[in-house]
Amino acid sequence: MSEPASTNDASPRGRRWLVSLPLLGFIALAGLFLLRLHGGDPSRIPSALIGRPAPQTVLPALEGLVVNGAQVPGLDPAAFKGKVSIVNVWASWCVPCHDEAPLFVQLAKDKRLQMVGINYKDGSDNARRFLGRYGNPFGIVGVDGNGRASIEWGVYGVPETFVVGREGTILYKMVGPVTPENIDGVLKVEIEKALKAGT
Repeated sequence: MSEPASTNDASPRGRRWLVSLPLLGFIALAGLFLLRLHGGDPSRIPSALIGRPAPQTVLPALEGLVVNGAQVPGLDPAAFKGKVSIVNVWASWCVPCHDEAPLFVQLAKDKRLQMVGINYKDGSDNARRFLGRYGNPFGIVGVDGNGRASIEWGVYGVPETFVVGREGTILYKMVGPVTPENIDGVLKVEIEKALKAGT
Protein backbone atom coordinates (compact mmCIF):
# COMPACT_ATOMS: atom_id res chain seq x y z
CA MET A 1 0.00 0.00 0.00
CA SER A 2 1.21 3.41 -0.82
CA GLU A 3 1.38 6.30 1.69
CA PRO A 4 -1.26 9.02 1.24
CA ALA A 5 0.07 12.23 -0.34
CA SER A 6 1.16 14.81 2.22
CA THR A 7 -1.18 17.77 2.62
CA ASN A 8 1.34 19.70 4.70
CA ASP A 9 3.14 21.20 1.67
CA ALA A 10 0.83 24.29 1.58
CA SER A 11 0.65 24.86 5.32
CA PRO A 12 4.01 26.71 5.77
CA ARG A 13 2.85 29.27 3.21
CA GLY A 14 -0.51 29.55 4.95
CA ARG A 15 1.20 30.01 8.31
CA ARG A 16 3.49 32.72 6.91
CA TRP A 17 0.44 34.55 5.60
CA LEU A 18 -1.29 34.35 8.98
CA VAL A 19 1.83 35.52 10.79
CA SER A 20 2.18 38.52 8.46
CA LEU A 21 -1.44 39.67 8.92
CA PRO A 22 -0.81 41.53 12.22
CA LEU A 23 2.24 43.24 10.68
CA LEU A 24 0.21 44.35 7.66
CA GLY A 25 -2.55 45.61 9.97
CA PHE A 26 -0.03 47.57 12.01
CA ILE A 27 1.49 49.15 8.88
CA ALA A 28 -1.96 50.16 7.64
CA LEU A 29 -2.88 51.74 11.00
CA ALA A 30 0.48 53.53 11.24
CA GLY A 31 -0.01 54.93 7.74
CA LEU A 32 -3.51 56.16 8.61
CA PHE A 33 -2.20 57.75 11.81
CA LEU A 34 0.59 59.57 9.96
CA LEU A 35 -1.82 60.76 7.30
CA ARG A 36 -4.14 62.22 9.96
CA LEU A 37 -1.24 63.68 11.93
CA HIS A 38 0.36 65.51 9.02
CA GLY A 39 -2.59 65.90 6.70
CA GLY A 40 -4.72 68.29 8.74
CA ASP A 41 -4.56 71.82 10.02
CA PRO A 42 -4.45 71.71 13.83
CA SER A 43 -6.07 75.15 13.97
CA ARG A 44 -9.14 73.55 12.41
CA ILE A 45 -9.84 71.25 15.36
CA PRO A 46 -13.59 71.55 15.85
CA SER A 47 -14.89 72.91 19.12
CA ALA A 48 -18.09 71.78 20.75
CA LEU A 49 -18.50 75.35 22.02
CA ILE A 50 -18.90 76.99 18.60
CA GLY A 51 -22.36 78.56 18.52
CA ARG A 52 -22.75 78.33 22.28
CA PRO A 53 -22.55 81.07 24.91
CA ALA A 54 -19.09 81.85 26.25
CA PRO A 55 -18.50 80.25 29.66
CA GLN A 56 -19.95 82.26 32.51
CA THR A 57 -16.78 82.07 34.57
CA VAL A 58 -15.67 85.18 36.43
CA LEU A 59 -11.87 85.52 36.63
CA PRO A 60 -9.93 87.87 38.90
CA ALA A 61 -7.81 90.69 37.53
CA LEU A 62 -4.06 90.34 37.07
CA GLU A 63 -2.90 92.04 40.23
CA GLY A 64 -0.81 95.15 39.60
CA LEU A 65 -1.63 95.41 35.88
CA VAL A 66 -2.41 99.11 35.52
CA VAL A 67 -3.21 101.25 32.47
CA ASN A 68 -3.47 105.05 32.82
CA GLY A 69 -3.41 104.71 36.59
CA ALA A 70 -6.35 102.25 36.74
CA GLN A 71 -6.31 98.51 37.40
CA VAL A 72 -7.09 96.50 34.26
CA PRO A 73 -10.29 94.60 35.12
CA GLY A 74 -10.64 90.85 35.38
CA LEU A 75 -13.05 88.83 33.26
CA ASP A 76 -16.76 89.29 33.84
CA PRO A 77 -18.79 87.38 31.21
CA ALA A 78 -21.27 90.27 31.07
CA ALA A 79 -18.54 92.23 29.26
CA PHE A 80 -19.11 90.14 26.11
CA LYS A 81 -22.62 91.48 25.51
CA GLY A 82 -22.84 94.03 22.73
CA LYS A 83 -19.18 93.78 21.62
CA VAL A 84 -17.16 91.56 19.32
CA SER A 85 -14.40 90.18 21.52
CA ILE A 86 -11.13 88.47 20.79
CA VAL A 87 -10.23 86.15 23.67
CA ASN A 88 -6.64 84.96 23.81
CA VAL A 89 -5.51 82.28 26.27
CA TRP A 90 -1.80 82.89 26.93
CA ALA A 91 1.04 82.48 29.40
CA SER A 92 4.48 84.01 29.79
CA TRP A 93 6.09 80.54 29.75
CA CYS A 94 4.46 79.71 26.38
CA VAL A 95 7.02 80.15 23.59
CA PRO A 96 4.48 80.67 20.75
CA CYS A 97 2.71 83.28 22.90
CA HIS A 98 5.84 85.44 22.64
CA ASP A 99 5.72 85.14 18.85
CA GLU A 100 2.06 86.11 18.56
CA ALA A 101 2.10 88.95 21.14
CA PRO A 102 3.13 91.72 18.68
CA LEU A 103 0.31 90.64 16.35
CA PHE A 104 -2.24 91.14 19.13
CA VAL A 105 -0.79 94.57 19.89
CA GLN A 106 -1.44 95.48 16.23
CA LEU A 107 -4.90 93.89 16.28
CA ALA A 108 -5.82 95.91 19.39
CA LYS A 109 -5.59 99.09 17.30
CA ASP A 110 -8.91 98.08 15.71
CA LYS A 111 -11.29 99.92 18.07
CA ARG A 112 -14.26 97.87 16.86
CA LEU A 113 -12.89 94.97 18.93
CA GLN A 114 -12.67 94.21 22.63
CA MET A 115 -9.42 92.40 23.47
CA VAL A 116 -9.63 89.91 26.34
CA GLY A 117 -6.73 87.93 27.77
CA ILE A 118 -6.97 84.81 29.90
CA ASN A 119 -3.65 84.32 31.66
CA TYR A 120 -3.20 80.57 32.08
CA LYS A 121 -1.36 79.01 35.06
CA ASP A 122 1.17 81.82 35.25
CA GLY A 123 2.92 83.85 37.93
CA SER A 124 1.63 87.43 38.30
CA ASP A 125 5.11 88.94 38.06
CA ASN A 126 5.94 86.92 34.95
CA ALA A 127 2.63 87.83 33.29
CA ARG A 128 3.13 91.55 33.97
CA ARG A 129 6.70 91.38 32.64
CA PHE A 130 5.44 89.63 29.50
CA LEU A 131 2.88 92.39 28.87
CA GLY A 132 5.47 95.05 29.70
CA ARG A 133 7.87 93.58 27.16
CA TYR A 134 5.47 93.41 24.21
CA GLY A 135 2.77 95.88 25.19
CA ASN A 136 -0.64 95.08 26.63
CA PRO A 137 -3.26 94.63 23.91
CA PHE A 138 -5.94 93.59 26.43
CA GLY A 139 -8.60 95.80 27.97
CA ILE A 140 -9.55 92.85 30.20
CA VAL A 141 -7.17 90.27 31.70
CA GLY A 142 -8.57 87.42 33.77
CA VAL A 143 -6.26 85.13 35.72
CA ASP A 144 -6.88 81.38 35.40
CA GLY A 145 -4.43 80.22 38.05
CA ASN A 146 -5.56 76.60 38.26
CA GLY A 147 -6.64 76.09 34.64
CA ARG A 148 -10.30 75.32 35.39
CA ALA A 149 -11.70 78.23 33.40
CA SER A 150 -9.65 77.21 30.38
CA ILE A 151 -11.14 73.73 30.60
CA GLU A 152 -14.60 75.34 30.47
CA TRP A 153 -13.48 77.19 27.34
CA GLY A 154 -12.41 73.84 25.83
CA VAL A 155 -8.76 74.84 25.66
CA TYR A 156 -6.36 72.10 24.52
CA GLY A 157 -3.24 74.12 25.35
CA VAL A 158 -1.90 77.64 25.08
CA PRO A 159 -2.12 79.65 22.98
CA GLU A 160 -5.69 79.53 21.76
CA THR A 161 -7.82 82.36 20.46
CA PHE A 162 -11.59 82.77 20.28
CA VAL A 163 -13.89 85.19 18.48
CA VAL A 164 -16.95 85.95 20.60
CA GLY A 165 -19.90 87.71 18.98
CA ARG A 166 -22.05 90.54 20.28
CA GLU A 167 -24.52 88.08 21.79
CA GLY A 168 -21.77 86.52 23.89
CA THR A 169 -21.62 83.45 21.65
CA ILE A 170 -18.38 81.75 20.63
CA LEU A 171 -18.17 82.06 16.85
CA TYR A 172 -14.66 80.79 16.11
CA LYS A 173 -11.73 79.06 17.80
CA MET A 174 -8.11 79.01 16.63
CA VAL A 175 -5.94 76.31 18.18
CA GLY A 176 -2.27 77.24 18.25
CA PRO A 177 -0.56 80.55 17.69
CA VAL A 178 -1.71 83.45 15.61
CA THR A 179 0.94 83.93 12.92
CA PRO A 180 1.62 86.45 10.15
CA GLU A 181 0.31 83.77 7.76
CA ASN A 182 -3.01 83.05 9.47
CA ILE A 183 -3.93 86.43 10.98
CA ASP A 184 -5.07 87.94 7.68
CA GLY A 185 -6.26 84.83 5.88
CA VAL A 186 -8.08 83.21 8.80
CA LEU A 187 -8.51 85.22 12.01
CA LYS A 188 -9.36 88.59 10.46
CA VAL A 189 -11.82 86.89 8.11
CA GLU A 190 -13.64 85.40 11.11
CA ILE A 191 -13.52 88.76 12.91
CA GLU A 192 -15.09 90.51 9.92
CA LYS A 193 -17.88 87.90 9.82
CA ALA A 194 -18.55 88.56 13.51
CA LEU A 195 -18.56 92.32 13.01
CA LYS A 196 -21.04 92.05 10.12
CA ALA A 197 -23.37 89.72 12.04
CA GLY A 198 -26.19 91.57 13.73
CA THR A 199 -25.35 94.99 12.29
